[in-house]
Amino acid sequence: QVQLVESGGGLVQPGGSLRLSCAASGFSFSSYFMNWYRQAPGKERELVAGISRAGITKNYADAVKGRFTISRDNAKNTVYLQMNVLKPEDTAVYYCNARVYGNDYWGQGTQVTVSS
Repeated sequence: QVQLVESGGGLVQPGGSLRLSCAASGFSFSSYFMNWYRQAPGKERELVAGISRAGITKNYADAVKGRFTISRDNAKNTVYLQMNVLKPEDTAVYYCNARVYGNDYWGQGTQVTVSS
């Protein structure tokens, strides 16, 4: 079955950096677009970044452009989110997402807290 497992979250000061990882299994990872979403308390889940199958096309939410970088390693079935110059408003649970055979799959999420 499809499994997505995020890791790398934590507490970081404003201006700091974190790198999130999402390990995928149960499907042909290199054949699917991968996304990172986030959900802050009291807010709807929002798309943060997406990456095409070969990693050539990348999309970002306006709020993270220039600060976050999505990448993937198809040999390791893993997608990453490098987050730099973090701001308090980046605080959220971050989720990995894949749409496989028309169904959306999600990881359990990893908490990112940006606070001094």
